[in-house]
Amino acid sequence: MDDDVLAVVRRSLPKLSAAEGRVAERILGDPTLVVDLAINDLAQLCQTSLSTVARFAQSLGYSGYRELRVAVARAVTLAQAQQARFGLDSTAIDRDDGPAAIAAKLAAQEIDAIEKTARALDADALDRVARAVVVARHIDLFGQAASSLTAQDLQLKLSRIGCSVTHSADPHLAITAASLRSSADVAIAFSHGGETAETVRALEVARATGALAVAVTSAADSPLAALADVVLLSQAQESPFRMAAMSSRIAQLALIDVLFVRIVQHRGEHVAVSLQRTHDAVPPRHGRHAD
Repeated sequence: MDDDVLAVVRRSLPKLSAAEGRVAERILGDPTLVVDLAINDLAQLCQTSLSTVARFAQSLGYSGYRELRVAVARAVTLAQAQQARFGLDSTAIDRDDGPAAIAAKLAAQEIDAIEKTARALDADALDRVARAVVVARHIDLFGQAASSLTAQDLQLKLSRIGCSVTHSADPHLAITAASLRSSADVAIAFSHGGETAETVRALEVARATGALAVAVTSAADSPLAALADVVLLSQAQESPFRMAAMSSRIAQLALIDVLFVRIVQHRGEHVAVSLQRTHDAVPPRHGRHAD
């Protein structure tokens, strides 16, 4: 079960009946209601039946309302602890917030995204990807917009340890490259919502060639996840008031760091030589290396 129950509830919305949707909206609007209310009280508040609330909990993967209630209580407690850690009443960014408040709220959101991603990590899935990358003839990385930055970060890391790896921000070039792969290759696609058409198409083409298709997304039921052989889930909820992907990008980068370390472990001690050689190849600036 996904550790972030509220993310599960949010992703379930498109699939719910009208009555179940009212329950979900109530929980997302004020999660403390579930902690405070018995099942009959919540049903009455949502103008629905006890069986609807129970069925809603089961649709999320819980045995019933009691187990859902415990999960929400845990999520509420973690959120309150995170807010207290930064002296905040809420982590939602407001238009009137000053620099200090923005910094504190973003820090809370991004730390929360990293912690949730780490707790929900599927170790077996990540290890499968790491081992596949180690023996791959070539690795293709797909991602558009903010997810392109994550792909570029992994490209840089893998190239430094001698992997044959490419990422193209041009979706047509990405799809063209994908069509030339085989079962000896790995394709990793990044998309927070898992619905970016160009990224989905590139991974679809790569998988059709026999390449191992990997999706890095926060949406387990997304089109991208549905066509992947392996799914690595990040956990992040973006603030409604944002100018660009923030928490989602941080969560993806944290996940990629874990994957890269695991790849290095599987590659063995000779990786240290590659890292040192690539480090030494960059001319120093003012007596120091730039990065």
